[in-house]
Parts: sequence; C-alpha cells; structure tokens
Amino acid sequence: MQLSSFVLVPFVPWMQDQGLDLAVVSYWWSVVSFLLAVILTFFLLRQDMRAPAMRNATNPGMTVVWIIIGFFAAYFGQIIAGLIETYVLNIKQASENTSSIMDAVREVPAFALIVVVFAPVLEEIIFRKILFGEIYKRTNFFVAVLISALVFGAVHGDFLHLLQYFVMGVIFAALYVKTKRIIVPIITHGLMNLLVVILQLYFTPERLEEIERLQKQLENMQTIIFGG
Repeated sequence: MQLSSFVLVPFVPWMQDQGLDLAVVSYWWSVVSFLLAVILTFFLLRQDMRAPAMRNATNPGMTVVWIIIGFFAAYFGQIIAGLIETYVLNIKQASENTSSIMDAVREVPAFALIVVVFAPVLEEIIFRKILFGEIYKRTNFFVAVLISALVFGAVHGDFLHLLQYFVMGVIFAALYVKTKRIIVPIITHGLMNLLVVILQLYFTPERLEEIERLQKQLENMQTIIFGG
C-alpha cells in the first residue's frame, strides 16, 4: 500500500495531457489502495479472526469502558506530549503531516475514511498485534512498547512530533495488553483521528479569526461594564 503510488508514475504524462488534477487522483488512489490493504489484511488474518478470544480478554461491556478510558488517556497524553514539545523542546505544534492530510480531506472527503477507519485498522494490526505482540512474547512490555512505538512514530515521517506518536503508541499498546482485544486500540485510535479531523475542519483560519474577534468584543464589553 505504501509503495502503490509508484504504479501511477508511468501514467502521469497521460493524466497531465487529460487535464487531470494529479493531487486529486493521488488522494483517490490512496483511498483505493488503503481499502485493498485492509481487505488483504483481513484475508491473511482470517484464521485469527475465527479463533476464540484470548484468555482473560475483557467482556463486551468492559471493552466499551476501556475504549472510553483509552480515548481520554490518548487525548490527555497527546496534550501533555504537545506541551512538552512546545515548552521544553521548543517545537511548534503545527504538523506538516496533519496539514497535508487535512488538505486531502478537504479536497476529497472520502479521504477521511483512511484517517478514521483504514489507517487505525492497519496500524493497530501491524504495530500492536503483530510487531508489539511478537516482541512482547519474547521480551517484556518495556522493550516491546519502546520498539513498536518508535517505529510507529517513525513511519509517519513526522520526526519533529515523534514524542506525540510515541505516547500514542504506548497508550495503544497498554490498552491491547490490558484488554487482550485488538479492537480496543483500533477504535480508540479511530476516535482520536476523528476528533482531530473534526477540530481541523471546524477551526478554519476564518473561524479562528471570528473567534478572536468575538473575544475582543467580550473584552471590550467587560471594560465598559466593569470600568476596566
């Protein structure tokens, strides 16, 4: 899936002659390639999917509870990691990776399926179930989570914000170990990505300017009412 974009390279001159928007074509191609990757992954794991749940796996009710706990843990974990990056490491919070993804979502709304569904499924199966799970069997939680979380962060290519991806990797791995159900980090991951998409779409530059204008109006009203 990651290398599938090379399939389009020979067709670039033809697409340019046809007047096609290469960015839009690449976004739709990503949606298709991610979907095919998910289907292929489920096919390869069909025996695992038919197997009974792991021993001591959480029941459906507690699974939902842990998804909710995991969502808030991931949310506050990302905030804390962001604060550390800002005030300790002096790293600006504007992420090129997030920005490029949101550009794709605005151009092709179907791209949101990658962010909210396809990517969480693939990443949790690959980085938690397979990579973390196999290392965890042979070593311990610390070694397994260190390797899998660092690889998880590095694969996103956003090295300035590696700490945030690392924190997410730790939380998702902890959820997997605690519940013995890969669906928990998958849904938690998807909800986190959904929150980011909603916030990014809502807080457009125009809306931020409007909010700032309203704040100034409120400040002016307070000055008038309370005499400063």
